[in-house]
Amino acid sequence: MTAAKIFFGSAVVFGYAAGVGGPALAAHGLGQSGHRGHDGDHDGMPTRWELRFGLNPHHANAKGNPDHDRLSNLREFRKGTDPADDDTDGDGIDDGVEVEDGNPSTDPTDADSDDDGVEDGDEDGDRDGTDNEDEDDTSETCASDDADVDGDGVDDEDENDDGTKVHDADSDGDGVEDGDEDSDEDGTDDEDEDDSGADRCGDDQGEDDDDQGDGQNDDGGRASTMVIRFG
Repeated sequence: MTAAKIFFGSAVVFGYAAGVGGPALAAHGLGQSGHRGHDGDHDGMPTRWELRFGLNPHHANAKGNPDHDRLSNLREFRKGTDPADDDTDGDGIDDGVEVEDGNPSTDPTDADSDDDGVEDGDEDGDRDGTDNEDEDDTSETCASDDADVDGDGVDDEDENDDGTKVHDADSDGDGVEDGDEDSDEDGTDDEDEDDSGADRCGDDQGEDDDDQGDGQNDDGGRASTMVIRFG
């Protein structure tokens, strides 16, 4: 029998308010009864949840962090985030940063936490002139560098700034990958806009591999020239 009570007009089941935090509860595999399901490896995460996100349900992996977002698998489960995606809500801020930054206005499962029409990553919470999504660029390891799912050289978090698409390497279909375009016409390819002395991972995820001696004008319109001397 399911235990429930009514509190301020909301049905509360084992401490979870029905209809509140729906996505998080769904990610946890929690139903209306609050039952978490079978946990075959006793690591604190239900077998069904581990299977859903590609984890091994027969190996205790609560401390694992396959997406390098500063949250262990167990914390991902508890926070309702995706252990295989470093930015579950796609707002440009890693899940771990949203959880640990102490900022109540950001939520790792809500891209626009304050509902003002601007994604959390494009806001500047501490008003220091740097978007929230870029605050971690000087401290993150290259292994956890910002995702680029379409492999165009432009980090997913920056695609909206350039007016390009996260899942399309050539958003305008002109035969040139988004990273090799210069959308603001400042002489720097879009893929290189974030490369600065403060960017520890300079060549982000191989974004500059196509800039090496290919003879194309893919560095802000400047032709690449290779000179080889013998003797």
